[in-house]
Amino acid sequence: MAKRKKLYCYSTVKSFLEGLAGKKAPQLLQIYEKTNSPIKDEEMANKMKLKVTDIRTMLNRLHYRGITNYQKKRNKKTGWYSYTWHIDRKRILELIIEKQMEEIEKLEQKKETEESYSFFSCKNNCHEFPFEIAAEYQFKCPQCGKELQYIDNKKRTREAQKKIKIMKKEVEEFKQILSETQ
Repeated sequence: MAKRKKLYCYSTVKSFLEGLAGKKAPQLLQIYEKTNSPIKDEEMANKMKLKVTDIRTMLNRLHYRGITNYQKKRNKKTGWYSYTWHIDRKRILELIIEKQMEEIEKLEQKKETEESYSFFSCKNNCHEFPFEIAAEYQFKCPQCGKELQYIDNKKRTREAQKKIKIMKKEVEEFKQILSETQ
């Protein structure tokens, strides 16, 4: 079996983590996957050359979604707490699969609408109208008054289908990775 690329290498994973915890969040996963064991937030801060508070902010944002968890340990001499973090790769995959499936469903509905209706818009692209609504407006844009023209939506339908295919392939790959981590 071919060696699978690390989770942090997937652009979908990167953008997902960035959306949850900021631009540097994928680096947390990268560091974690390279050590392959729980890691202290101070150690992550040193490796990323960021403040510990910034690292904790990102980790806590991920914790809110169930992606990270931590062990808190008190230093008896100083009284300070240290936090050792674990990143749940399985949870990342579950959340991404869920999000992707919702997006696929929306795209399929949009594609179905595009295939089922004829759309019209003015040259200013104020708004798109299905045939029935465009006819009610007598094929004049209600915003700018310009004539409504037929939109050839075959290209948009093809693009939606292409995106659905890519996303389904990626979901299957993530499901495969998920089944291997069980």
